[in-house]
Parts: sequence; structure tokens; C-alpha cells
Amino acid sequence: MTFNDLDLIEPIKKAIKNEGYTIPTPIQEQAIPIVLNKHDLMGCAQTGTGKTAAFSIPVIQLLHESATQEKGKRNIRALIVTPTRELAIQIDNSIAAYGKYAGLRHTVVFGGVSQHAQTLELRRGVDILTATPGRLLDLINQGFIKLNSIEYFVLDEADRMLDMGFLNDVKKIIKLLPEKRQSLFFSATMPLSIVGLANTILNNPRKISITPETTTAETVQQSLYHVSKDNKRNLLLQLLDDENINTALVFTRTKYGADKLSKLLNKKGIKTEALHSNKSQQARQKALSNFKSQYTKVLVATDIAARGIDVDDLSCVINFEIPNIAETYVHRIGRTGRAGALGQAISLCDTDELPYIKDIQKLISMRIDVVKEHPFHLESSSSDFKLETNKPRTSNQRKKKSPYRGKRQFQTSKR
Repeated sequence: MTFNDLDLIEPIKKAIKNEGYTIPTPIQEQAIPIVLNKHDLMGCAQTGTGKTAAFSIPVIQLLHESATQEKGKRNIRALIVTPTRELAIQIDNSIAAYGKYAGLRHTVVFGGVSQHAQTLELRRGVDILTATPGRLLDLINQGFIKLNSIEYFVLDEADRMLDMGFLNDVKKIIKLLPEKRQSLFFSATMPLSIVGLANTILNNPRKISITPETTTAETVQQSLYHVSKDNKRNLLLQLLDDENINTALVFTRTKYGADKLSKLLNKKGIKTEALHSNKSQQARQKALSNFKSQYTKVLVATDIAARGIDVDDLSCVINFEIPNIAETYVHRIGRTGRAGALGQAISLCDTDELPYIKDIQKLISMRIDVVKEHPFHLESSSSDFKLETNKPRTSNQRKKKSPYRGKRQFQTSKR
């Protein structure tokens, strides 16, 4: 199937063509017709599956088709709520790209920066608003935003909303929405708490599940290095010396650890920046921009700060510290190997982290290949486990080429 096979209007087809895409991802193929047919939607999908386009394209089309020629200020008709500033900006960029010829106005609001420029845009009137919960409620309380004209509501990354403590804010926002609306709900995982939240938002929704949380991308080559805690930095330096690694997203568990590691790598001549919640919004945007342009080779990040990072051709993710929650590992390595592109996921594991690796391997139902051919190898077999399913061990970890060739597949890296 191509985008020409979907019931899209010419302005959107033209915009998609300008972006260079022809083939929708599975979630786009399934979700776009559902949304265009005015159904509520519950989507279980991770970042990197193409879900931003899956909801923004049909919402833009529906708004365009029902647009009026009335003069005066435009009321907000579509609201997209997402947990992080970086993801909010990327969604707004996506709307700008796909709605380029649709004649709609859009803007984004988020905290951590002055609200002046944001309120100026709101005063001019917008059709589509993308927002983080805290800044959205602030501007509602100040009278800059009213939600009484909302026709389409999108809640993105719902599980991360809970992780970041936004549940009460989300509930406050929902109470301010008109009862008559179309709602779209996306989450990478669907625990009972998320399902309960979805039930308060959605009305007889259609359901889609793409890339379950317990799976890792087929094109990500995963490897595990057993190493002592003291030798992790030396091993990291050796790995980053590989000329095949153009850019690397390195994960630490703490903000302090991210800053410390960033300083070390810079001292060793590797252009590095840290990304975490203590950084100002301006510093975070600059760090991300430098990383995307490959001016910076390494970005050291914490999990919450990295949520929503979307980088073209990210060649490598390195778990400098193993996450203590197995699902977080899947989120981390999902930053590479997107839409058929080949990627690497390297994990540096010390003795104290062996139980975490064991949990991760159980979750993904496969063993991660151990690399022993390095000078810092620490002999250990404590992370071994028995597969609890009959699923054979896949060989995709040793794939050398992308399975996608020829036509370019639509991905979220251009939003």
C-alpha cells in the first residue's frame, strides 16, 4: 500500500510527496482510515512507529474539510497533549510539514521558557494546539486558552504521562473538554492504570497495537559487554573510537552521571553534550540540534529527557548504565534501527547490574549476544536464563543490511 491508496486530499498528498515518502508505516495504514471515519482510537505504539503522522495527517484533513470562511479569531479545534517539550516541538513540526498546503494555523506551548511568544501566537488564533500539560493549564488559568471549541483531542505517550506525574493534570484537562469530540489515545504500554484512563477519554474506540512493548526492532543489533564498573569509561572510549559510529546516544540513570560522563568524553576529544531535566529549555534544544546535525557526536541523556528524541540515522545507542526497569531498555534501544534502518544497541554491564540484564532478556524473550573480544571483559555467566517460550532465537541481531530497499518508508524522524 502507498499513501495514494489512502483516502487523502490533494493538499496532504502534495505535502507528503514533498517530504519524500510513499509508503505508510503499519500504524499509519491502520489508523488513518479509522480517524477519517470519525472513530475514537486507542493505539498501543512506541515512539518510532510513525504514530505522529498517524494522528496528525487525518486530523489535518478533517479540519481542512470542515473549515469555515468566518472572519475573526480562530478557535482551537484540535488539541494534542504530550509529556515532553522536545516531543511537543517535533509534533508541531510534523503538523507544519503535513499541513503545509491545508491552510490551517498551529502552534505549540510548553514550559521552561517565557510564555510571551506563545501567547502572541494564541492571540492571533490557531486551529491546532500542541501542548505539555503544565504550560497548558497555566495558560488556561490565565485566560489565554479555552477548550470549549475542541473537536479533536489527542493524548500522546500516556504511559510516560503517568511516569512523569502528569496524571492529575491530564484529568483536569479532560474535564475542560467538550463531551462531543473525537479522541485519540496513544501509549507504548497498556497497564490497567492506562486502560482506566483511556476509558474516561474514549467512546467505543477502535484499537490498534503496533510493536508490542516486549519486542525490540528487527534491525537493531544488540550486544552485551561484561565489564567492571571501574573499566566502563575505558570501554566506552574504545567503542566510540569505531569509525562506523557516527552518532551515539548514551544513557545514564542519573543527571549527575550524565554531566560527569559528558565532561570526561569532552576531555578525551569527543564532542559531547548532556541532556537532562536540569538543563534549560534553550540548552536542551541546542544540544538536540547539534546532535541531529552531527556537530556533536555523543549525546549523554537520562531516560525522561530522551523521551521523544527523534534523530535521523542514529547509528548507535549505548546503555552506559543498565536500566533497572526492563521496559525502559526497549524504549532506549528503540531510538535506533527505525523504519528498517540498521542500528546498534550496546549495553555495558557490571556485576551489580546482572539482575537487570536477566529481567531484560526475559522480557524480550531472547539472549543478548555477549562480546568477549575486548580488553576489559569480565567473565560472568550470571545473566544467563532459560527462554520461557517456544519462540526460537532470532538471527536478526547479526543482520548487516536493512530489509527495506527501494521505496522509502514513512518514519517519524521527519516531523
